Amino acid sequence: MKVPLLDLKAQLVMLESEMKSALNAVVDSTAYINGPAVAELEKAIAAYSGAACGVGVSSGTDALLVSLMALAVGPGDIVVTTPYSFFATAGTVARLGAEIALVDIDPVSYNIDPQALQAWFEREPGKAGRVKAIIPVHLYGQCADMDAILQIARSRGIAVIEDAAQAIGSGYPSAAGLKKAGSMGTFGCFSFFPSKNLGGIGDGGMVVTDDEALAEKVRLLRNHGAHPKYYHALIGGNFRLDTVQAAVLLVKLPHLEDWHAMRRANAAYYDELLAGSGIAVPKAVYGRQHHIYNQYVISVPEKRDELRAWLTQNDIGNEVYYPVAFHEQECFRSLGYQKGAFPNSEYAAAHTLALPVYPELTRPMQERVAETIVSFYG
Repeated sequence: MKVPLLDLKAQLVMLESEMKSALNAVVDSTAYINGPAVAELEKAIAAYSGAACGVGVSSGTDALLVSLMALAVGPGDIVVTTPYSFFATAGTVARLGAEIALVDIDPVSYNIDPQALQAWFEREPGKAGRVKAIIPVHLYGQCADMDAILQIARSRGIAVIEDAAQAIGSGYPSAAGLKKAGSMGTFGCFSFFPSKNLGGIGDGGMVVTDDEALAEKVRLLRNHGAHPKYYHALIGGNFRLDTVQAAVLLVKLPHLEDWHAMRRANAAYYDELLAGSGIAVPKAVYGRQHHIYNQYVISVPEKRDELRAWLTQNDIGNEVYYPVAFHEQECFRSLGYQKGAFPNSEYAAAHTLALPVYPELTRPMQERVAETIVSFYG
């Protein structure tokens, strides 16, 4: 029995007719750029996330980039973020010429550690005044500790950009009430890459915010800063969300909560199957109902790469998110960090492994995954 890491065809079986009808409607309309589906999706995602405004963009990466641009982040500024995330989190900061400052993760949630963040500001008083933004990442479908992060940021007048690329719909039990990923910071950034819980048929992303003035600035920046056409108030880029992606995502969005629930059920069954095995299963720090399990990431005590090879040999899909922390990437050596600087991130990079968790995964498939892992460790 083959068990893929992700099976998009299983999802397509249910939605193929509706998706193709939506695509045909876009083709027939010829409104390929900024068609009505884009505005409809922007309103729907903003409402779903609990934000006032949504602005569709070309990818999750560009959602981060245009948010930083809207804050005028550039040379001389500092952006504080985690060493353990997809490259875009730090890469977009570097593209704008700003300085990247890194803070280690919590070893349980894999999200940025608020205590380490506070310690950085206390340790670097000479740099604190140049911090323009903090980017917490809601990794693997679970929110970072936003109350603590926002308290640190607001006390210093610093913007917060939530990298919620993996976390649309995840919940955070704030002291002010239940919040959803993306709705708590200055900006929230989503990705609609096909592997996400809400994935398109290509690249796509969204910026959400409660600040209408900032939303309008993002709208300008995503279209070369032009309004009206050929009159440029700002220097932006081509960051528009394609109408075809918006149309497909509108078909999928009504199913998203059901898919979250199926992923949670799969995660719960893995937890049961792997109990007592010595494998550390992912912890839902706010309760399983608030985790969307974009990935189900285990931590193994030893021989992670050998386990990967064993799973692959047995036709079981797996992936490492992420094998190299930012401070050990060749392109970021100039930041001056040494190995050992962020031990929790380095441990995660060397010991974690993602297992299949997509909604259509069957119980026999999960049982085979767990049995294969347990057999490796004897």
